[in-house]
Amino acid sequence: MGAVRFGVDDLVNLRFAISPLWETVASLRASEDPGRHAVHLPWIKRALVLRQDGELARLLEPLRTALAGFEPPPPRCPLAEIEEELALAGASEVGDAVLAWWRAAVLPYWPRIRAVLEADVVHRTRQLAEDGIQEVFAHLHPTLRWTEDRLVSVDLPPGEWGLDGGGITLVPTAFATRCRLLPGRGPTPPCVLYPARAVGTLWERRGSADEGLARLLGRSRAQVLADTSSPATTTQLAARTGLSLGAVSQHLAVLRDAGLVTSHRYRREVHYTASGMGLALLGRRTV
Repeated sequence: MGAVRFGVDDLVNLRFAISPLWETVASLRASEDPGRHAVHLPWIKRALVLRQDGELARLLEPLRTALAGFEPPPPRCPLAEIEEELALAGASEVGDAVLAWWRAAVLPYWPRIRAVLEADVVHRTRQLAEDGIQEVFAHLHPTLRWTEDRLVSVDLPPGEWGLDGGGITLVPTAFATRCRLLPGRGPTPPCVLYPARAVGTLWERRGSADEGLARLLGRSRAQVLADTSSPATTTQLAARTGLSLGAVSQHLAVLRDAGLVTSHRYRREVHYTASGMGLALLGRRTV
């Protein structure tokens, strides 16, 4: 059992971030242990094929040993580029292989992965503003609990650590199964990695909406609804459906007014997600 003790300044300096480097490293580890990552099996099947590629396989072979002792640094900004994170990590011996895996196995799916992570951040930020830090930690993961001024978990290293007033960063991840603490480095505060919400929607097939729903809503509007089963921006929905941005915006306005989708702003983007009612129409369970 480990504990992180918060001071007053640390409570004020709670922040969120997303780490492409962590997702890349965690996804590679997930591809080596499919049994523990059943939710990612649709992606893992494709990843295993990629691992048979001659050039990529050559790069990945020495990476297996190197990754055993490789610890990505805590992210310094809300959404860094993977090249920046690798430079900060000083990971010259694994950098080429990590970048090759990122480009082959993660980058093609990064928009949908990032959308799920950003939707999680939006949810936690709103929860923090409305209910306070205790509620954020109470619902972050079953192994975490908030006790007086401490974050306690069996997933944290044994012992107790006090923060130095610089706060802590919370980092949702699609490929984690448990929480993890990354110690701070220099001016960068430590971070807690935790499994993101709604990861179960990540690899859902986004095929055509079924005929009954298409007759009810119209084929294009039903397709837009189907493609919001995981969070997506207007631009992403336009790319998925082949519709114009204007048409997608009009369909989203109708779906939102009907209570079938919800919208959340994160930084400069608005993400749309099917509501419980919308998922029920699609024949999918809410997460």
